[in-house]
Amino acid sequence: MPDHWHGLVRLLDGGDLPQTMRQVKGSVARSVNLARGRSGLVWEPGFHDRALRREEDLLPAARYIVGNPIRAGLAKSAGGYPYWDASWL
Repeated sequence: MPDHWHGLVRLLDGGDLPQTMRQVKGSVARSVNLARGRSGLVWEPGFHDRALRREEDLLPAARYIVGNPIRAGLAKSAGGYPYWDASWL
């Protein structure tokens, strides 16, 4: 998606979601700024999360995420969107 990111994140035992998101967003921001030859903010502060508590909720959530670019008109199929990947599908 051009203006936000959806992902499934499985934390290891004792994992810290806010810390993980800071690391991910920082790494992506550095890469984006390097590629664009610029500096500055890439992400808005904060994030939204939703816990999946049952294993059977995982596949529908993954399908929803992979389908976002299709619903947004960015691709005709999941494979047609260059930034998708899903180890759950």
